[in-house]
Amino acid sequence: MRVPEIDRALGIEVYATSALGIGGVIRSIVEDFAVEEVLVDGSRARIEHGMESHALGASLDRQGFLLCVLVKRDWDTFLALKNIARQLGVSPERIGIAGIKDAKAVTAQHITIERGAMEAAAGISIKDVEVRPVGYFRDKLSPYYTLGNSFRIVIRAVKLKAATVARRVAAAMRELEVAGGIPNFFGHQRFGTARPITHVVGKALVKGDFEEAAMRFLAEPSCYEHPASRLARSELQATGDFKRAFEGFPKQLRYERLMLGYLVENPRDFVGAFKRLPVKLQVLFVQAYQSYLFNRFLSERLLSGLALDRAEIGDYVVQVERSGLPVVKTGKTVDAAAVGEVNAAIKAGKMRVALPLVGVKQRFSQGVMGEKQRRILEAEGVKAENFKIDALPELSGRGELRAVVAPVRNFRILDIVQATDKSRECRVAVDFMLLRGSYATVLLRELMKPREPVKAGF
Repeated sequence: MRVPEIDRALGIEVYATSALGIGGVIRSIVEDFAVEEVLVDGSRARIEHGMESHALGASLDRQGFLLCVLVKRDWDTFLALKNIARQLGVSPERIGIAGIKDAKAVTAQHITIERGAMEAAAGISIKDVEVRPVGYFRDKLSPYYTLGNSFRIVIRAVKLKAATVARRVAAAMRELEVAGGIPNFFGHQRFGTARPITHVVGKALVKGDFEEAAMRFLAEPSCYEHPASRLARSELQATGDFKRAFEGFPKQLRYERLMLGYLVENPRDFVGAFKRLPVKLQVLFVQAYQSYLFNRFLSERLLSGLALDRAEIGDYVVQVERSGLPVVKTGKTVDAAAVGEVNAAIKAGKMRVALPLVGVKQRFSQGVMGEKQRRILEAEGVKAENFKIDALPELSGRGELRAVVAPVRNFRILDIVQATDKSRECRVAVDFMLLRGSYATVLLRELMKPREPVKAGF
């Protein structure tokens, strides 16, 4: 089955299922993509007001961190946090999150505010952002506390009969169930949706070419972005004039304008320009390149006919907690003597096969997969040691392991509504849960098989 070119550009070169897709469009309206964060204690951040729970045992007794539920509509996570911090008069670094949520969506998640006060948090007034204090907590929130995310998604403009939709979705889900879940690709939003170049910038940073990285970020246009942004980038690409670009870049390109403002005064200090960005954003560039390489490794495994739910000699495997979360620090390489025992543990749900996220501290797999990983990195012109970035040390990538498969929990078709007008199109609503670090769009990609992912809302 043909994979769209944009998927290939992100390292996603294959489908895991052979079932025909239903097509359609997600995110036709923001409310069609709803995300609610679930913490390790089972508590859930609710979009609906009045549904808060006392997550993680938070209490009214004053402690170091105020735990809140953040509900945002059509907001980038970092920009929402920046605006919250500004209203509170604190540094954004004092706000902790367990994970980044989709921008074009309605999302509910937990945040902590260091030395925050309930009255101040409850008084925050930002359009399409709501902060609901829950109680006080002992720690700054981090991904450690996240179990996963619950999704409710509406797919519109499906040009099939309802019965056909139900049959195709069921067929794809059966295939995924046999494999143990979805291939654990990093989804489109990891790389940028309208302009998927985050990993390209990351590669330039890893190779130490900071001018290339800056110009890719600032001046590489995309046919999918707003025409005004595309024109501004094209002019900078042609002229290299930072002053003119700073004056002409649209106001909504906030991060680009931060860099451009610095480059007007320091036109050769590209490292300094990157330092103008929030550290969390800087780190995303290198992480996106690690994600791209992982996607390529996983694609190569699938294309080679190697199973996701069975280890080969030389593969990494990781243990699985009772919660279902893989413990990536428990990784070990499978040898010939242990392969039978390991595969029995995988079948029992106690282990999963894993692949490396390349970094200075993470070695390749051995055996067949190890050779494939080495060839891919050689073709990229990159070595693992390049992920130590001396000029921007906080961006250096240590590397780790990532499970190759992500289980899908509680998948349901909520309804399939056939239009009564001439179009006869369907609207399909589904809900499901994924463990932390996994992407809803990877599951939707298997169900929809979109020919043009960007136009389909990915």
